[in-house]
Amino acid sequence: MSEIKKTIWKIKKKETEFSEEILKDYSLAVLNLLKHRDISEKEEIANFLYPDYERDLSDNSFYLEVEKATERIALAKKNQEKIAIFGDYDADGVSASAVLYETFSILGIKNVICYIPDRQTEGYGLNKNALKYLSQKEVNLIITVDCGITGFQETKQAKKLGMDVIITDHHYVPEKLPEALTVINPHIPNSNFSFKDLAGVGVSFKLAQALVKKIDPSKGESLKWILDLVAIGTIADCVPLVGENRVLVKYGLIVLSKTKRSGLLEMFKVGRIDVSENNIPNTQTVSFQIAPRINAAGRMDHANVAYNLLIEKTAILARDMALELEIRNQERQKITAEIAREVEILATNSFKEKKFIFAMSEHWSVGILGLVAGKIMEKFQKPCALFQVQADQLVGSFRSIPQVNIIQLIEKCSDLLIKFGGHSQAAGVSLKKENVEKFYSKMNELIEKEIFGKDIRHFVEIDYQIQPEEIDWNLMNEIKLMEPFGVGNKEPIFLAEKMIVVDCKIVGNGQKHLKLSLRGENKSPKIFDAIGFSLAEKFPHLKKNDKIDIVFNLEEDEWNGNKKMQLKLINLRII
Repeated sequence: MSEIKKTIWKIKKKETEFSEEILKDYSLAVLNLLKHRDISEKEEIANFLYPDYERDLSDNSFYLEVEKATERIALAKKNQEKIAIFGDYDADGVSASAVLYETFSILGIKNVICYIPDRQTEGYGLNKNALKYLSQKEVNLIITVDCGITGFQETKQAKKLGMDVIITDHHYVPEKLPEALTVINPHIPNSNFSFKDLAGVGVSFKLAQALVKKIDPSKGESLKWILDLVAIGTIADCVPLVGENRVLVKYGLIVLSKTKRSGLLEMFKVGRIDVSENNIPNTQTVSFQIAPRINAAGRMDHANVAYNLLIEKTAILARDMALELEIRNQERQKITAEIAREVEILATNSFKEKKFIFAMSEHWSVGILGLVAGKIMEKFQKPCALFQVQADQLVGSFRSIPQVNIIQLIEKCSDLLIKFGGHSQAAGVSLKKENVEKFYSKMNELIEKEIFGKDIRHFVEIDYQIQPEEIDWNLMNEIKLMEPFGVGNKEPIFLAEKMIVVDCKIVGNGQKHLKLSLRGENKSPKIFDAIGFSLAEKFPHLKKNDKIDIVFNLEEDEWNGNKKMQLKLINLRII
């Protein structure tokens, strides 16, 4: 038997107890997929498959923290005060900044600047030098987006400098909150947000909705044209695509297909990204083609290029920015691969018996560390932390396996840190050089304790064991209704057993991919096309007439206007 590394196949329970009324409308396969998402009642199913913008987005405008923010911004508009949007340098923060800036423009709030810190020299979030600069620019009000929740000293400094601070964030909430004018974060206990898992851009959009309602409700329809930015930031930040995020992304992808933004249109041309009204992008298009280009600005140089691209109205200027992002993204890919190879060797030789990979170098670029840490975590199935060594401190990124909530463990080491922030699976920290050994030792101890007794083997979770005769266009169309797919609503994974290989080819650059024709063992005339990316070297002896079990996604493949179903192989076993 051949198979991809030591992968465990876990098959979810197959449910059969559904009412005849529901079985008339939906296939057993899709009802199982929905049941595993705790969706089983007729109305729940309809609401999930057919989300509605007006029905499904809650009104947060009357919540106390939101009311305080809208009142202060309305006062700033009335008094023509200067407002600074303080963003983050990733795709979520950049898009969140653009959402707020465009909302201000819609509402006629003109005295606005945007400040995004330099990842290399300033690091994440509010900082004292930035506040000093904003004070010199005579800013009266700072609104943070996608950051600020741990800016304790900085908010105090802003107040001393005569600037009010409104914090909008979605990251892990510490026990104590900064002394800002108001803090908007759905994760704050008793925040009243009905949906908690918004991205930074989602929180920014909710504030935008509340602002429009307060200042000029007639502009409400205009906000829908900002949903392309909301979709990009939400997908890029890997928040669960359920609840309100599902609605924002579903409609945002439609708006993205019709976008009139010069910056995005030029990005699509330069990057050869196929997005149009006739080709609505999916979450993978955003995750692997659009978001990396936006992120490349902050990783390789400064995020201002990406921010300016999103708000630029002139096509000629936008093209220059799109070309610059393309170059930055290519550089990012090259450097990421180089550092990843270096860390892989280190992880193999020095951390083979350890539960936590921890490495540092003065030569590594801060902007790349999160990407590399993610790749190393995936390969070795261990939490990983990578740091750039600077003059007097270390700045780095964590990526963690699902079994370890890394931000909670980092908070337990907060006395050793200069700054930290993030989520359960991804975080950033900075610490003084003299604390490195203590920090590593304590984190290693905490991680080993957290992992003890848990099954951390690599596994594929299979949603449904399917029979070949169940695979048809009705099922394909039902699955498309479940989109957008992402965290919290992953693309369904199927298992089909005892499939016969009718044809087998090795294709693609470097002969890396398997292209198969398959049929069920019952000699059914139905033949399925299957593609297994990067599987050829794993199964060099696979041949015609072999019998295999396959784990796959069911996808629609279109070529020259012709549509067909395709099985995208994740894993297989030769019987």
